[in-house]
Amino acid sequence: MNKNNYCICFISFFFLIMFSMINFFFVIYFIMNNMVIFLEWEIISFNSLSIVMCILLDWMSLLFMMFVSLISSVVIYYSKSYMISEFNLIRFIILVLLFVFSMILLIISPNIISILLGWDGLGLVSYCLVIYYQNLKSYNAGMLTALSNRIGDVLILMVISWMMNYGSWNYIFYLEFMKNDLIMSFIGVMIILASMTKSAQIPFSSWLPAAMAAPTPVSALVHSSTLVTAGVYLLIRFNFLLLDMFFLKILLLLSSLTMFMAGISANYEFDMKKIIALSTLSQLGLMMSILSMGLPMLAFFHLLTHAMFKALLFMCAGVIIHMMNDFQDIRFMGGISSYIPLTCLCMNISNMALCGIPFLAGFYSKDLILELVSFSNLNYLVFFLYYFSTGLTMFYTFRLIMYLMINDFNLLCIYNLYDEDYIMLKSMFILLFMSLVSGSFLSWMIFYYPFMIYLPFNLKLMVIYVSFMGGMLGYFISNMFLYSTNKFMLTYNLSNFLCLMWFMPNLSTYGLTYYFLNFSQKLFKNIDLGWSEIYSGWGMYNIMKNYSIIYNIYQLNNFKIYLFSFVLWMMIMLLFLLLLF
Repeated sequence: MNKNNYCICFISFFFLIMFSMINFFFVIYFIMNNMVIFLEWEIISFNSLSIVMCILLDWMSLLFMMFVSLISSVVIYYSKSYMISEFNLIRFIILVLLFVFSMILLIISPNIISILLGWDGLGLVSYCLVIYYQNLKSYNAGMLTALSNRIGDVLILMVISWMMNYGSWNYIFYLEFMKNDLIMSFIGVMIILASMTKSAQIPFSSWLPAAMAAPTPVSALVHSSTLVTAGVYLLIRFNFLLLDMFFLKILLLLSSLTMFMAGISANYEFDMKKIIALSTLSQLGLMMSILSMGLPMLAFFHLLTHAMFKALLFMCAGVIIHMMNDFQDIRFMGGISSYIPLTCLCMNISNMALCGIPFLAGFYSKDLILELVSFSNLNYLVFFLYYFSTGLTMFYTFRLIMYLMINDFNLLCIYNLYDEDYIMLKSMFILLFMSLVSGSFLSWMIFYYPFMIYLPFNLKLMVIYVSFMGGMLGYFISNMFLYSTNKFMLTYNLSNFLCLMWFMPNLSTYGLTYYFLNFSQKLFKNIDLGWSEIYSGWGMYNIMKNYSIIYNIYQLNNFKIYLFSFVLWMMIMLLFLLLLF
């Protein structure tokens, strides 16, 4: 490796890990003393309206910054080995650092203008990272990602212009009077829609699996703690403004459907990175739905625990893809636990944390969420979607483990599995430790009082029932080698619909662009040519060509044409006489 590349990796890793540790001590201090620091710097003031740069440091922003900087430091250390063949690694590291700093700016901003800076920075840098490998698939995925996120940017700009009427852009100041203000409910709707675009809820879901075109370290960062969680974090911060809104009920339905749709699609998918991306989409649906029920602390708790095991899961997937000569199809894998046991250990623990196996990171947040859902006043549809999606999580996780580790190795012709890369392993073991302890550590630190939830016996064990059923189904399905035949799969006729995320990628690309772009192409073509071109050279040629085709038809000496022209002339003469008299 180039010496400069090694230096920038080490410096970035050291800076971010130290920043994370400093944040950790600040979090403990702030929670113990119940402190909040609010800094303001007035940039410009006109007509009693001042543009102020604000920084809000409370335990929530510091804790989230700690997690973001820890994961990004680990990802940069991991990239030192993963991107070793990359000639210009410095460019990659700088893009990742820009991405992290945009996220930190978003986290510490209580001001909607500075939120926009971080929000837009995330969108632009994510485009640069998704198109990093510079091929047609990456360009298409990058454009879909950028344009989907632009919807959220436009909505945030509309919020800025609307909040100008109120004299300040700080959402902290609107805590009381915004709740019952009808006009301010428009701001709430726009904030919710902007968060839905960033967090890839239905109907904006198609960009998230497409963003898998980025390098795997970027996927680990994007899908754990930065880009997709920006929308969730924004709603957590604005949650007190959105209570008692009708639109939150719509968000609850859409996010529950997102969770359900992603779980089903993951079971039909064979691309390993896509399966993990769809599991992220499912967890985002879970976070947004619990937010729409008015439990922001619980959503924040799950956001942090999910960040740890999801980053670890992507990094394990990256090691496996590297060693399989860049194959991502799980049908070519199998029995890899014999060859790369430590990577498989990390992957199994992160998968179990995703499923909510007791005493791992995901258990503390997921179990609490599902018990509070059972405790809440919800209808049967949402209740069914929650528990069915939990079962589907177990389903696709077991299917993935069976295909990767237990079934036979299916690609001996490119036998390339070797002992692990220790740079990657060191970074993965940091996240492995956090995946084991972060759930219990956060549950003791965040919640000031314990949740006491009394449920009937069967409802209490409902999570275990659906998880067990999902695991069994995943085991049986992975043993069906003729997976895509009518004989074995009852849902084969639906598989195209279910595998393609309910046709959402097609609807959001061809459905929105094809007809509109065709129409606008014709329109702009005429405008670009200009009137002089249309009515002189090119236009005269077209007119003469069309007339010559008509004269050619007349000169065929066809009797029907003469008869038709005679009848036509007679009708014109009759019409003329009627008008005359």
